[in-house]
Amino acid sequence: SPVPPPAGVRQPTFSTTCARCSKNRRLRQKRVISERKLTRYFVDHRTVRVVGGQGGGGGHSFYSEPRKIFGGPDGGNGGDGGHVILKADQQMKSLSSVLPFYQGFHGGKGGSKNCYGANGAYVYVKVPVGTLVKEDGKVLADLTQHGEEYIAAYGGAGGKGNRFFLSNENRAPTLFTPGEPGQERVLHLELKTTAHAGLVGFPNAGKSSLLRAISSAKPAVAAYPFTTLNPHVGIVHYQDYEQVAVADIPGLIKGAHQNRGLGVAFLKHIERCRFLLYVVDLSASQPWIQLQDLKYELEQYKKGLSERPCVVIGNKIDLAQSRINLPLLKEQVDERVIALSALTGDNLEELLLHLRELYDAYVKTEQS
Repeated sequence: SPVPPPAGVRQPTFSTTCARCSKNRRLRQKRVISERKLTRYFVDHRTVRVVGGQGGGGGHSFYSEPRKIFGGPDGGNGGDGGHVILKADQQMKSLSSVLPFYQGFHGGKGGSKNCYGANGAYVYVKVPVGTLVKEDGKVLADLTQHGEEYIAAYGGAGGKGNRFFLSNENRAPTLFTPGEPGQERVLHLELKTTAHAGLVGFPNAGKSSLLRAISSAKPAVAAYPFTTLNPHVGIVHYQDYEQVAVADIPGLIKGAHQNRGLGVAFLKHIERCRFLLYVVDLSASQPWIQLQDLKYELEQYKKGLSERPCVVIGNKIDLAQSRINLPLLKEQVDERVIALSALTGDNLEELLLHLRELYDAYVKTEQS
């Protein structure tokens, strides 16, 4: 017989000699998904057909027992069909998990002895915060808060049992009605990134590097244009526990409003940003022309978009050519210019302080 372990000695719950067990104990590092693979999972528009559950049919029966043969009608009503409900969830980052078809559960059929049918269960569809719901081009709902709901399709009403039609004129009704079908609709879901600030700039201006420097977001960074293929949102934390969301919008080019480059697919993500951070490459020749072109593209896409509160960020100040261009840029531009280097971290504090000022001004206007 096996010898029991001495008192107070804890036995391991796994084998220390088995190779397979020791392999399972190793820490498995999460695989880093490349930006191109990530675009497969990032979907910002989806067409979905939703159908409410059908109502249960009404019951048809007559009560009968010994010494009470003609007990009268006792068919109960059917249950209502379940709704299909869209619910905003901050854990969802994309519409990729939304299926093309949803249907609510059907209501139960009415039974004898005046038993009502059970109502059909609701079907909840989780969508990201910032989802627009459209039907035939008309906006029906804008889910901008976590937990916000919109009933996409109503379930059908349950049918009436023959007990419902009992009256003084008709003491033994045989009439009962079937349940109504649920509402059927084809909806277009569109995701617009929700963030307080939006980083706007041409490819390779250093937007992704800047977002990495000021938050814990990890967008792809490389020395070729269009490295970032989908929006990333980073959270900037302040000492008083205030949080400011900053979105890295993929690079725009001239003619983006005419669907050139990445086109209008990502211009719509700038619409929700309350203030804009124009990122220009100071080492390029005549960096103020970048700013003019960016504002022109935004204005052509949506009137008034370029007039939102903003600040101009001159990136790559660590390069020699950037120091020459900085005073020239300040002469040409009316807005405040913050020169910094996302690579070395120079002068990031000035940006963070000004970002907080823009956020506080936005909060005051919202409260008023």
